[in-house]
Amino acid sequence: PILYSYFRSSCSWRVRIALALKGIAYDVVPVNLLKDGGQQFSAEFKAVNPMQQVPALKIDGITLSQSLAIIHYLEDTCPNPRLLPQDLKKRAQVRMIADHIVSGIQPLQNLSVLKQMGEKKMEWAQNCIASGFQALEQTLEHTAGRYCVGDEVSMADLCLVPQVFNAERFKVDMGPYPTITRINKALLELEAFKVSHPSLQPDTPAELRA
Repeated sequence: PILYSYFRSSCSWRVRIALALKGIAYDVVPVNLLKDGGQQFSAEFKAVNPMQQVPALKIDGITLSQSLAIIHYLEDTCPNPRLLPQDLKKRAQVRMIADHIVSGIQPLQNLSVLKQMGEKKMEWAQNCIASGFQALEQTLEHTAGRYCVGDEVSMADLCLVPQVFNAERFKVDMGPYPTITRINKALLELEAFKVSHPSLQPDTPAELRA
């Protein structure tokens, strides 16, 4: 498999965690979202992913984009360890939390949106993340065990950790979100979350390396 990734992309990080959890070896092709006006806009990368976004994964003779679609494919083809619970109610909760982050928080504070916000980008990102985290904290109070849904790592957790990393980058006060903070801390102790961290990628700038 070949993963087109950017070290700090939360969408790419979700997929890196899934690959690590499932023990799937892969090669990385870095796509720098800032360099050369954004390498995602090159004709070469547009041929890989017409949406001009990372991640993209070449695997089993197909090319997939969109992080959750990629993770669902990995789940279908390599079911152990599972990232979706067998219990249908818990499975629905995992998907709900993943969608909450992937659709309701992350797109509002990603690079393409922030570029348009100009000098207000930090304030905008903080407000988007805070309003999303207020709702997420309430949800997790009902679903969480050690992790987002019960005590098994799930697709929801793969979405949570990169989003908390974004919140910290944008200096969001995490005080009001004790459940999110506790789960994030527990997840960052797991090897798959450590090796996939933005500070340890092939394209991580020297000053940001762990």
